[in-house]
Amino acid sequence: MLNPEEEIRLIREEILPGFQPPEPRFLIPILQEIQARLRYLPLAGLRIVSDYLGMSAAAVWGTATFYSQFRFAPPGQNQVKICLGTACHIKGGEAILESWERELKIKIDETTPDRAFSLERVACVGCCALAPVMAVNDLIVGKSSPISVKGVILKSQIPNKSQ
Repeated sequence: MLNPEEEIRLIREEILPGFQPPEPRFLIPILQEIQARLRYLPLAGLRIVSDYLGMSAAAVWGTATFYSQFRFAPPGQNQVKICLGTACHIKGGEAILESWERELKIKIDETTPDRAFSLERVACVGCCALAPVMAVNDLIVGKSSPISVKGVILKSQIPNKSQ
């Protein structure tokens, strides 16, 4: 993980030079590249992008917040995704989400203070026959239950630093 100064250097020296000449049409590709490299869009980085493209900070912020693909806080090292698509919702996905919230002491789209975990709700994991489904990094757990949350943490050998 980079510190804020390193993030700014990466944006200025490695990402922006790839988008020449600086034109507003490059805004979304620049934001996508920043997120791909940093896993989120730092606010200071958005100011740099607005200066680089000659756009208002409000226009850059408005565009970035319009699209749900962009994050504005650094994600946790471990991504926890709870499926709440139709099949998972019907089979108890909300209760599983609530169990994760209690275990991690965070809400949807939040990251634990130590950046160990991020919690996200997703529309579909693509395993409807295994509903309800949760994903922790690359581990997909089907036929989940609220009780299985602690077991998933232990089995996946993810340290639960938030307790």
